[in-house]
Amino acid sequence: MSLVKTALSLVMGLAFTALPVLAHARCSGDDLRPALLPEERAEVDARVAAMPYPTGNHWIARRGTETIHLVGTIHLSDPRLDAPVERIAPLLDDAATLLLEMSGTDREAMEASIASDPAMFMLSDGSLPDLLSEDEWQQLSGAMAARGMPAFVGARMQPWYVSMLLSVPACMKDLLEQDDGLDVRLEALAEEKGVPTRSLEPWDTGLALFAAVPMEAQLSMIRSALAPADVNEDLFETIISTYFEEAHAESQVVLEVLSPRLTPLGKAEADTVFDTVNGAMINARNRAWIPVILDTLDSTDGTVIAAFGAAHLSGEEGVLNLLAEEGFELERAPF
Repeated sequence: MSLVKTALSLVMGLAFTALPVLAHARCSGDDLRPALLPEERAEVDARVAAMPYPTGNHWIARRGTETIHLVGTIHLSDPRLDAPVERIAPLLDDAATLLLEMSGTDREAMEASIASDPAMFMLSDGSLPDLLSEDEWQQLSGAMAARGMPAFVGARMQPWYVSMLLSVPACMKDLLEQDDGLDVRLEALAEEKGVPTRSLEPWDTGLALFAAVPMEAQLSMIRSALAPADVNEDLFETIISTYFEEAHAESQVVLEVLSPRLTPLGKAEADTVFDTVNGAMINARNRAWIPVILDTLDSTDGTVIAAFGAAHLSGEEGVLNLLAEEGFELERAPF
């Protein structure tokens, strides 16, 4: 079942994941923001300043009598989530519906489907050694071995899936077996309070979108993930630090700015990867979620809470700005 749990955690946690204290003890990553070069810092600041709603993990959207609480989540466990959960929990007392990227029922359906048909993660033709250079394949084999995956198994896997596996540093691979992220905690509270939950999208949406990414872009995703182990740990720690500072826009921009310097990708190739993934996995899903949110408001009498990965909040095509374009007024709330 570990493959199922890994796939579930990775597909749901594309934007933000987090570490418990034990993982911090095993890993030694550093937040990369203090090490930004002056020109990199200037680029990050300028891009973030131009983005709508770049900060805040909890927002309230109001339009007439309609109210939505929007909560940016992480999908893996971290004890620092205890305080946000305590603050958000009372909102469920009066909520009509909790919207999630994937409800528990749909998670179970996903696990069952993957367990019965792991072929969705496999290449239909050829293998990764055929698609990568010999040096890249040797690096990839070593990286997979460090995560407990034999090279002969990884050789037949879809490049996008392998890149997701490699995006999590080997020192924290055990995290993928945990199931205690913010979304899971909120769903458990909703169940206790009798609040119905609903998925924002069909459970196989993320898998289908990744599978549709052009093969060359998928191979670039692998090359990007072949950064040295210490770099991967630093990149991961940067994501975590920005999440708990509620600086979700800065997190994404920092990764994009640093990628050409810290990973094997040149700027043009890195830009292609980020543009492809952001367009498919963030922007397209955001636009698809808006009708679901509005339909839920129309079909219920009370407040709606929508909890999803924090990377979906900011930007021109972020959920917050898309709701503002629908006539909602946005107010940042305590997280």
